[in-house]
Amino acid sequence: MSDSENVIRNTLAAERDAQARFLAELVKVPSDNPPGDCRAHAERAAVLLEELGFEVERHPVPAETVTAAGIISATNLVVRRKYGEGPVVALNAHGDVVPPGEGWTKDPYGAEVVDGWMYGRGVAVSKSDFATYTYALIALDKAVAAGAKLGGTIELHFTYDEEVGGEIGPRWLIDQGLSKPDLSIGAGFSYNVVTAHNGCLHLAVTLEGKSAHAAMPFTGHDALEAANAALSALYDWRKSLSAQVSKIEGIGSPQCTVGLIEGGINTNVVPDKVTFRLDRRMIPEENPEAVEAELRTLIEGAVQPFPGITVTIKRVLLAAPLMPLDGGERLTEVLAGRASEVTGETVAAKGVPLYTDARHYTASGIPTVLYGAGPHTIEEANAHRADERLPLDDLTKATEVIALTLYDLLKTT
Repeated sequence: MSDSENVIRNTLAAERDAQARFLAELVKVPSDNPPGDCRAHAERAAVLLEELGFEVERHPVPAETVTAAGIISATNLVVRRKYGEGPVVALNAHGDVVPPGEGWTKDPYGAEVVDGWMYGRGVAVSKSDFATYTYALIALDKAVAAGAKLGGTIELHFTYDEEVGGEIGPRWLIDQGLSKPDLSIGAGFSYNVVTAHNGCLHLAVTLEGKSAHAAMPFTGHDALEAANAALSALYDWRKSLSAQVSKIEGIGSPQCTVGLIEGGINTNVVPDKVTFRLDRRMIPEENPEAVEAELRTLIEGAVQPFPGITVTIKRVLLAAPLMPLDGGERLTEVLAGRASEVTGETVAAKGVPLYTDARHYTASGIPTVLYGAGPHTIEEANAHRADERLPLDDLTKATEVIALTLYDLLKTT
């Protein structure tokens, strides 16, 4: 073990409590999306970073762009630390979170610590990695101050629209020319190095008919009846998805879920309008355009027998899958090696059956993997559920892994 590695480990051990307090401060500021008004959280994060000695670039997204994305405000934060000539590595985590929902036994904004676990919305997904990446950079700075020779730049990208697709977070930073990294690491969990994930298609389906008095339903056109036929067709069709299995470990089969439905006027009125939204998870081997075309044909065909009913299908989101890119092999190898060393478990590259805004980096040709602080599984973290939680030991381990990986990638001697 080199002297620089010892400095990194000793620094993180000394900063453990401070890092937990930093994360707690982030959890205590709500940043629910929807509604997506995260301005206050971004400012709090920026101030905390400045108190640690970092220069923080605040990049507010123009109001019209934010509104088009369906949220209220977004300020992207960028921190750059240049150690000399060499590759630029971006570390991206998102500060927006899903609303708490029901069923909590702890304050979702309390950051309470019980038996070594911190509880709170966003504590694992992914405010934790604000803390992971920030303190990894602090440890790297200490190593440089002690004599480590590095070449390259580390950038922290803290963004606020992952829950609605990441179009005005990572993608916006890249499209605006504010960052051109050579490699990227996105938020993840401590026992997986993720190199691939599913794509996702969201469709909004609207069926319109004609209202009528319930005493004479034959004088109207029942949008709910037509919606029932469409939903029945979808549920019957989705049984076939299990026959497709990705060749990438951890991905599994495609999925389809109808997550929202709304309609009707009153109990005694024939419904004139019904809307529903569906979520179609696509394995990396699928073609997103073909998936969308198949769904449109299925829904339109199911509704066609109903006279007086019109159907409108609108694409809400099309997120491409994350796939490994040439040039990212060493990043994956180093991360997996350091994670195995630090956790004491075999940590290998794999895929996950969800989607993230990390895909915007790979879409721009930037090799990207996901790694950060979290327990073994999403279920163990209660991610997107009540009592979301994070083992603080895993926060420490993940930070050490990231810091040592960056050291390995940038060291010049």
